[in-house]
Amino acid sequence: MRRTRILTAVLALAAGLLAGAPPALGADAAKDVSITADTYTWKNARVDGGGFVPGIVFNRKERNLAYARTDIGGAYRWQQSSKTWTPLLDSVGWDDWGHTGVVSLASDSVDPDRVYAAVGTYTNSWDPGNGAVLRSADRGASWQKADLPFKLGGNMPGRGMGERLAVDPNRNSVLYLGAPSGKGLWRSTDSGASWSQVANFPNVGNYVQDPSDTSGYASDNQGIVWVTFDESTGTAGTATRTIYVGVADKDNAVYRSTDAGATWSRVAGQPRGYLAHKGVLDAANGYLYLAYSDKGGPYDGGKGRLWRYATGTGTWTDISPVAEADTYYGFSGLTVDRQRPGTVMATAYSSWWPDTQLFRSTDSGGTWTKAWDYTSYPERANRYTMDVSSSPWLTWDANPSPPEQTPKLGWMTEALEIDPFDSNRMMYGTGATIYGTEDLTNWDGGDRFTVRPMVQGLEETAVNDLASPPSGAPLLSALGDVGGFRHTDLATVPSMMFTQPNFTTTTSLDFAETSPNTFVRVGDLDSGPHIAFSTDNGANWFAGTDPSGVSGGGTVAAAADGGRFVWSPAGAGVQYTTGFGTSWQASSGIPAGAVVESDRVDPKVFYGFKSGRFYVSSDGGATFTASSASGLPSGDSVRFKALPGTKGEVWLAGGATDGAYGLWHSTDAGATFTKLSGVGQADTIGFGKAAPGASYQTLYTSAKIGGVRGIFRSTDKGATWTRVNDDAHQWGWTGAAITGDPRVYGRVYVSTNGRGVVYGDTSDAGGGTDPTPAPTGACTVTYRITNQWSGGFQADVQLSNTGSSAWDGWSLGWSFADGQRITQLWNAEYTQSGSAVTARNVSWNGGVAAGSSVSFGFTGSWSGTNARPASFKLGEQSCTVV
Repeated sequence: MRRTRILTAVLALAAGLLAGAPPALGADAAKDVSITADTYTWKNARVDGGGFVPGIVFNRKERNLAYARTDIGGAYRWQQSSKTWTPLLDSVGWDDWGHTGVVSLASDSVDPDRVYAAVGTYTNSWDPGNGAVLRSADRGASWQKADLPFKLGGNMPGRGMGERLAVDPNRNSVLYLGAPSGKGLWRSTDSGASWSQVANFPNVGNYVQDPSDTSGYASDNQGIVWVTFDESTGTAGTATRTIYVGVADKDNAVYRSTDAGATWSRVAGQPRGYLAHKGVLDAANGYLYLAYSDKGGPYDGGKGRLWRYATGTGTWTDISPVAEADTYYGFSGLTVDRQRPGTVMATAYSSWWPDTQLFRSTDSGGTWTKAWDYTSYPERANRYTMDVSSSPWLTWDANPSPPEQTPKLGWMTEALEIDPFDSNRMMYGTGATIYGTEDLTNWDGGDRFTVRPMVQGLEETAVNDLASPPSGAPLLSALGDVGGFRHTDLATVPSMMFTQPNFTTTTSLDFAETSPNTFVRVGDLDSGPHIAFSTDNGANWFAGTDPSGVSGGGTVAAAADGGRFVWSPAGAGVQYTTGFGTSWQASSGIPAGAVVESDRVDPKVFYGFKSGRFYVSSDGGATFTASSASGLPSGDSVRFKALPGTKGEVWLAGGATDGAYGLWHSTDAGATFTKLSGVGQADTIGFGKAAPGASYQTLYTSAKIGGVRGIFRSTDKGATWTRVNDDAHQWGWTGAAITGDPRVYGRVYVSTNGRGVVYGDTSDAGGGTDPTPAPTGACTVTYRITNQWSGGFQADVQLSNTGSSAWDGWSLGWSFADGQRITQLWNAEYTQSGSAVTARNVSWNGGVAAGSSVSFGFTGSWSGTNARPASFKLGEQSCTVV
């Protein structure tokens, strides 16, 4: 049963985000440092999903235009040509990290180029900033921001209800936003540029998940949770007259205005005792459908109902597919088929065991069928088949007993949408991915429909730690909720997360520097061991034994030769062991909760840090001695690492604006530290392959240097720094971990808090990946503009091998005639200098047989005209252009 496990993961993630949130930022006086910039190509180490997707929104005017929102990882736009998602909020910076939490999305059905996002992660003190409404006139390629005088909660309880943000479908300059925390209903009349409270709206909500929660997380009023327009009550250019609003109040859940928001009243006759998670209107039949639960979700809910409200007569009808006594879940996911009025679907979002449930009706809720049902308990019959071959880890390596199955249909299924242009396509969000189908109407004919992940490009994991060993897999990660992965190919989804044991959240991992097949990881688990070891570079794992009192992962360090380990777990003091943790001894001289690391040369030397003090052990972790080094950060927001290949060389980053904050360097095993004067703030430190001609390893940090926040690289021990990201690639908070690649100069792996592991490759000579070999033989290029809007466009490129020999790698070049700029490209790597563009194969599509083709796509910007390129070259040879 996975319910307890996932619930713990969600709460642990919330607590982890609190502990790991960046400090409030102040002015940076350290600006006397040489800074340059480099052009990097940024990608994700593919996991595909890995977190909760509480909202999916289709545009009602334009086919294939869809968006998804995540609770901490930003928003995405669907790319139909590649069937992938494009991230839209990577430009959110460090100071505004909370704006990666998206509480609601709205796509304008009058002007499809316009999209809006209500952002903010927490309504309590965990997020120091207020919320905002972001508006875009180019489908999320760029944004303008309207700050709000209150906070929003993209990662708060109730985040799966909605949508709280809505655009008037008749007069699209009018928007409404439902606020939490008793802040009421808000309205904009200038396309989201400014907002004011609807003063006469009668109810700000009163439901809280847990009034006794002193942190403010579960005790906040969930407020106003959805806004739905009845488009039939307006005409183009005039405000829609009838508007329905859902309120987190079990006795007064639905309100209505019939005069375009001038006055409001409670809808008469409505059911009591439940929260209305969704309100979806079928204007063709005059029905407002409502999904009710006794709790706010997304992980709680024990009872629920579905109701239908006839907008013309005011009649309420209970259309629940099961008797109230038979529900052990609430309803939330709710959608109608715009092509087939009368077809409605809903989800039992909180049915954790044995699985979630989907319900479907083709007669406006008169009768229902289920996605699965029991034949003879515990056996069940499914109307669907599942294909998770693109994300095989979704099986969780489980072997459940009936009626559970693996993979599951999902959990926390609060987002459910039928494509308004295609009755066969449906998408729904879960706690781990987006699932979907393209043959949904098979359900009605008795044939099975196929459910697959529809999530590529949407990367949503929160990253706690990273390791890039000198041999074996290039990357291993410690992640929230899904534990972590071993990537042997960064462009391929790993077959499984770490298992045996499968931690809900991995908090720390390390490898033996001189024996990199030896790995250790620690993490959180409902019951069972909190530490695991590997002797084959993380391919397989076995559990260790916990010391007494351990309650969580903490941090862990492996000796340079892999012969011993030091562990600082939650719930117990620092411990050490020889071998693989069959027995542990308490370390002396170091406080509980210290961060621990190992020297990368001497297997007897370990280091620790706690509350401004640095600690050193020279006897394998048995005893530690406090260093006399002073001036280090007094708090515990510190990360440090020892340099591979040099005994006793340590780099330390961290601090807070109200005290010491920056980057420190020690060459005497922490006896003394020197603060780098040019680094005003630093939060992570990592090492990678030395630059060509350099002898010292490359340093990487997430820092503020010269007054600029970013990801920085130094090839000269920190004397000068190069910013390697740019304002379009910031990813909010990046303060958990960073590492370079010891085998590829310039490659850096960056942790994010909800956008997965991003990695960058330099355009510098001698950096990045190996050069692509020049193919030989004839070629043909088909260049097709698939979509175009004001200032932006999308194009597909097909490159065909029309010669007689296979290609082992390819590089295609062209020039834009009208100043077009690529903003996002998929299924290839690219560089652009002025008008010249070069696209190269990625790891999985370099081989092109004679007579075969390879395709990639991109979005770009344009002005004036958007002419197609006149010629293309494959290496040095010209291709035929179709």
